[in-house]
Amino acid sequence: MNLRELNHVIPSMPASDGAGVKLRRSLGASQGLRHDPFLMLDEFFSDDPNDYIAGFPSHPHRGFETVTYMVDGRMQHKDHLGNTGDLGPGDVQWMTAARGIIHSEMPQQTEGRMRGFQLWLNLPAKLKMQPAGYRDIPSTAIPEASFDGGRVRVIAGEWQLNGSRVEGAIQRPITEPTLLDIHLQPGARFAADLPAHHHAFAYVYEGSASIAGKTLPHRAAGLLGQGDRIEILSESVGARLLLLAAAPLGEPVVQYGPFVMNTREEIEQALADYRDGTLAA
Repeated sequence: MNLRELNHVIPSMPASDGAGVKLRRSLGASQGLRHDPFLMLDEFFSDDPNDYIAGFPSHPHRGFETVTYMVDGRMQHKDHLGNTGDLGPGDVQWMTAARGIIHSEMPQQTEGRMRGFQLWLNLPAKLKMQPAGYRDIPSTAIPEASFDGGRVRVIAGEWQLNGSRVEGAIQRPITEPTLLDIHLQPGARFAADLPAHHHAFAYVYEGSASIAGKTLPHRAAGLLGQGDRIEILSESVGARLLLLAAAPLGEPVVQYGPFVMNTREEIEQALADYRDGTLAA
């Protein structure tokens, strides 16, 4: 057993996106802050509707997957393919932009708390121009497991520990992603086996926790070192955090806003396709 250590901490930075939605960005805050195949992680969290009410009007994507995880509040997705999805607390939207998708994500509330995450997950070059796809996963379809001092929601991949496993709601053979939402009581310990070749990171969104003796602060992404197992210890106030792992692609990344390709020429083609109305054709 080789325990993963906390190698690097990326504090989240205030940002805005869409029509002015206030959020915090850790991975992706600059183009050097990625963790292959993870491109970006945004957390949106506010009790003030002025921070989120304008939402994310219609906009394009190409070349990667987006994962939206709602913790509190309601958001509606609509896209050019005719899909409509209403995301409530605990629900997940897994969208494969691939060749191209044009969609909107708009709040379905005018007051109260809106909290959740959006993750950008890269696609390999050979799949960037496949047809777009979309799937909603209701909270009731996401497996949960309890352990001493906490519980874990297994959104993607699996939670595996000492030979036992809980399979998640989503299985993606492309990058083999793991996405866990972990809830820890004060002083509780969580452990998981992870494929040694996968890149992994954790993001604490409530409380604080430590990994291999190093504290991962609130609202920060912690990039993990190599190993086949992770152990996380919550501190005095407990913790809620995301744990993510996936197989790296090892390919060049060229990004321009909502387009993520492998070369500058492919980005220029994406821009031309969007201008010509053929991005998502």
